[in-house]
This record gives sequence, structure tokens and C-alpha cells, in this order.
Amino acid sequence: MATSFNEQFDQHGAWRREFGLRLKLLAEWMKDHELLDAGVEERLRRLEMQVRADKVMVAFVGEFSRGKSELINAVFFAGYGRRIMPASAGRTTMCPTEMGYDPDVPPCLRLLPVESRLQPQALMEWRMVPEKWTRVDLDVNDPQQLAAALEMVAETRRVSRDDAQALGFWHSQDPEDNPVVDAQGMVEVPKWRHALINIAHPLLKQGLVILDTPGLNAIGAEPELTVSLLPQAQAVVFILGADTGVTKSDMTIWREHLAVDSEGSDLRLVVLNKIDTLWDALSSAKQIQAQIDRQQASTAEILGVAKSQVIPMSAHKGLVAKVTDDAELLAASCLPKLEEALANGIMGQRQEILGSAVATGISSLRQETGRVINIRRRDLAEQMMELKGLQGKNAAVIKHMRARIAQEQNEFDLSGAKIHAVRSVHLKLLREVFDSLSGSALKTEMAQLNAALHQKGLKFGVKKAYAETFDRLREVFKRVQSLCTEIQSMLAATFRQLNGEHGFSLQAPAVPQLASFVQDLDMVERGHLQYLGVTNTFRLAQAEFADRLVRALATRLRTIHETALGEVELWSKTAAAQLDAQLRERRRNFARRIEAIDRIQQATGGLAERIHEIEVQEATINELEAKLDELTSYLVRVREPQQARAARPARAAEPATARS
Repeated sequence: MATSFNEQFDQHGAWRREFGLRLKLLAEWMKDHELLDAGVEERLRRLEMQVRADKVMVAFVGEFSRGKSELINAVFFAGYGRRIMPASAGRTTMCPTEMGYDPDVPPCLRLLPVESRLQPQALMEWRMVPEKWTRVDLDVNDPQQLAAALEMVAETRRVSRDDAQALGFWHSQDPEDNPVVDAQGMVEVPKWRHALINIAHPLLKQGLVILDTPGLNAIGAEPELTVSLLPQAQAVVFILGADTGVTKSDMTIWREHLAVDSEGSDLRLVVLNKIDTLWDALSSAKQIQAQIDRQQASTAEILGVAKSQVIPMSAHKGLVAKVTDDAELLAASCLPKLEEALANGIMGQRQEILGSAVATGISSLRQETGRVINIRRRDLAEQMMELKGLQGKNAAVIKHMRARIAQEQNEFDLSGAKIHAVRSVHLKLLREVFDSLSGSALKTEMAQLNAALHQKGLKFGVKKAYAETFDRLREVFKRVQSLCTEIQSMLAATFRQLNGEHGFSLQAPAVPQLASFVQDLDMVERGHLQYLGVTNTFRLAQAEFADRLVRALATRLRTIHETALGEVELWSKTAAAQLDAQLRERRRNFARRIEAIDRIQQATGGLAERIHEIEVQEATINELEAKLDELTSYLVRVREPQQARAARPARAAEPATARS
């Protein structure tokens, strides 16, 4: 039997929890054995955060009345025995709705009033001011209360055409897509701009985020949804009606908000929903299937996707089948085919990406820590040679040995000025990197783009303005890459000199490669240019729309810059921590050598005793290295969660209200 999305997500969550525990044990062990320098500690912290905070977002997109909310109920919430997301006839979800889990927030529904569109803050900034949201507490153990509360995402209000235009729901250049005007000259708009649902559903607790989107008119009014939220989704499920096929508004959503080129790595699935409307008692099963196959092939051709990406199914029958435990109806609904596609596509891809990052991080951590262990081993070997050379020698020779060690220590301490000078140059170049990718530099760049978009007249030059902006942004990363290469060359030369003078084993870490961030910029640029089709080019004539678009862009770019800065910062910290660790070990080595000589001078049996101690310490070093190999190898092996758990007993079943 194919593994469902829910089951595979369970396995992914179990792997993340086990990995986090093992990583914590590794950190504690390293701390106990003084192997946890600043660079290694930072790498451990980032690995732990990366795995613990890993989110998998599935976005459901489509025009009104295509069955998005019903599909969410069928895939994720059938275990409640009823609908949780509102999915009645007609319009349901009227505002973008995110469903996830934050343990620091009680179960609740938070709603951002649609009037917030009139303010300059970006949607991401509104998240930081929870007091501006309307909050409704949720009882996750009461499905009826939960479903009743979530009905609020379908609320609307009536406003004048002028107000609708200010809010982004009325466009005089695009009358066909405008809402209907009633007898009083009022139009219906969503009451809320955005909804956040926080509940402790097992899948949400493990990092799943579900994004339910409204129809075309509401999507187009919120640039951040298309250019910020949807691109973050690991999978986008585009829902069509099997009875209607691809309509004009469906095609507009696909073309302006979802279509990706061949370089797009995210998963796009097309659901041809409501195949049950084609079930006809007057037609044979073969005739019905032929009709479904034709719709599937036609949809794939129109959207330009593989036929395998189009999944005909019935969300309604799938939900009913799960609630009533009707295996035959479930198979007929074809819902398991979608779950299988989600499991193999999203989870397989996510585990591979996360597993690869984990393996790379653990490998670097093992290398850095192994270097410290090797320093200790070499220092012990040098001490052993010194002490064995003193066997049978008189007090004068031993005294001379102590004086020589003290002189070496003084010469080593004098090299501190040179190391300090290197650090100063390093930090100066690093400040240039940080300045180039700083928030203030990005703010200046966005202000320049905003000014270009506010020029009078239709924005047919918008593509040129975007091209110039992104060319400058790419140039910033090119300059940062050059600075990092310069820093790395300086460190490599200095490390070689210190290795030669003091017998260190310093190795300048490989310069961070920023090409992936330039690719991110390219993807963001393509997404914005795709969004700015003819329809939205006309909308740019409205200053408020241009402002929202630039704020949405700034949010995405800020994330890219901050991630790049994090990479550079970790690289720099790793180099500095490596030097600090070897300086610390060398100073300890001097102290131990002098202590050994002093003990030999004070007691005739001290030499043999000290040689034995070093032999014991050498054995301990070998045990440390073996334990490090064991702990890190396990963390790399555990990256294959699905296979690792295939032979294990199944976990205890979750409560019925929490399982789908």
C-alpha cells in the first residue's frame, strides 16, 4: 500500500525529533570534553534550529467554488468526523488563511482587518503586532466549536466602489473581474485581509503549514501572497473543476500566479476536482472514465504540464469515504492518488534537501572537532618525546629543559600582536560585507525602485526598472563574493605562516559560495515579472498597489540577504574559532609541560609517573575520537527516516479527533 502524505509526514516528524535529541546529546558530550568551541557551538545551534524549525508548506490555490477547503478537510482533517474548514456551496474562504502550530501561542484564530491594506506596513510587519488582529480562542477538543469559529474566514462586508478601489478590489481598467454592484451602489469585499489558525493538530505540530487561498480577485489584490507566500510553499495544489475544465479566470490564476519555468524546483500539482459530477447512471463506467481521461489530457495540454501532474478526483467523496470508513468510495474518489503524490513529491524532496544539509553540517562539524583532537594527540606525543629524553638525565639538564620551554612560551606570546593585526584586517573586510548586505542598503535600493514605479503614466517601463534593480542586487553579491575570496586568501596565507612557525594545523575554511543566492534573486525577479502581466501593469497606476508590491519584494529580499549574511558569519566564526581553539590548546600544552618538569624536579619518581599519565591520556584521546565518529556517523545515517523506520513497530494511534 502506498504511504499516505499523513503517514510520511508522521515519519518525517519522528525523524526530526530523534535527530534533535541526538544532536543535543552530542553537544552535551562535546561540552563535557571541552570540544565545544564557538564555531562548533554555532554550527550545532544552526543545525538544531534548521531541523527543529523546518516547515513544509502546502498551498491550495484556485478560483472560488473549486473545492479547495473541502480538499483540505479531506486530506488533513477527516479524523474530526466532520468539516473543519468552511466548505459550503458558493464562496467560502474569503481571505488567505494559514494554518500551522506555534507552541508559544494558545489555540486561536487571528484575523487581520482588511482596512490594514490602507496602511503602509507589509503583511509580514503586521504579524509582529498581534494586538491589531482580532483573536478568537479555539477548543481543539470540540470539533463543532472549532468549525463554527473558522466560519469567520468566510465573512464579508459591503463598501462603496471608492473604498473597494482603495482596498484593491475594484479596478476600472478591468471591469470584468470587478465584484457585482448592488442596488445601493455597494460591493462585497472580504472582511479580513489574512487569517492565522494555530491548533495543535499532529501534522501541524510537526511543521506542516497549510495555506488556503481565496479566488482570483482576492489573490490579485494581495501582492505579498503571490510574490512572497506562494513561492515559499514546497507544493502548490491548483484546483480546477472537472465539470468546468480550465476557465478564463483559472487560466489567469495559473499564468500570473503559479506557472513556473523549467528551472522551477517547487512542486506543482493540478487537481481536477468534482469528478463525481461526471458519475452518470446513464453512462457506463468505461464511458465515464474516458470522459475523465479526456479532461485530464486537455487540462495538461492547456496548462503545459505533464499528464501525470493532473490528478482527477473528488474531494467531497474522499472526505465522506474517510468519515464513514468506506474503502470502495475512497478508491473511487482517487483521493489516495493525491496523497501519494504529495508524499512522494513534497516529503521525498524535503527530506532529501534537509538530509543533504544535515550531512554537510555534520561533516564540517566532525572535521573541525577532529582537528582539535589531533592537536591534543600531537601535543601529547611531543610531551612524551621530551619526557623520555629526560630519562637518566641529571637535575641541571632538567632545569635547562624548563628554561627552554619557558622561552618558547614567551616567544609564542609575542606572536599575539601579529594575530591581532590579522583579526583587525579580517574584521574590516567583514564589515564591508555586512554593510553591502545590510538592511539600510536594501532599503535604499527599494526606495529607488519605488520612485521609478511612481512615475506618472502607465508602467510599461516596469520591466526595465526591475531589471536595473536586480542587476544592482546581483552586483552586490558579486562584490560580496569578491570580498569573501580576499578574506579567505588573507586567512590562508596567515594560517600557513602560523602553521610553519608554531606547528599548528590551521586550515582556512572554503569561501562561502553565494551563487545560490543569486539564483534566488533570479527566481524572485521572474516571479515579479510574471505577476506583472498586463492586468497588474494597469494596477501599478495606483500608488498604493505599487507600494504594496515593493514592500512585498523587500520582505523576500530581506530574507535572502539575512540568510547570506548568516552563511558569511558562520564561515567567519568558524575560521576565528579554529584559531582560538589551537591557541588555547597550545597555551594549555605549555602549562602542562612546565607542570610536568616541576613535578619531576620535586620528586624522583615523577618522570615515570608522568610518562604513564600521558599514555593514559593518549588512550583517552583515541576513545574520544572513536566516540565522536560514532555520534556523528549516527546523525548522518539517520537522515533516511522512511527506510530507518520501515521495520519498526507502528506508533500508538493518535486520538480520533486528531488523525485524518
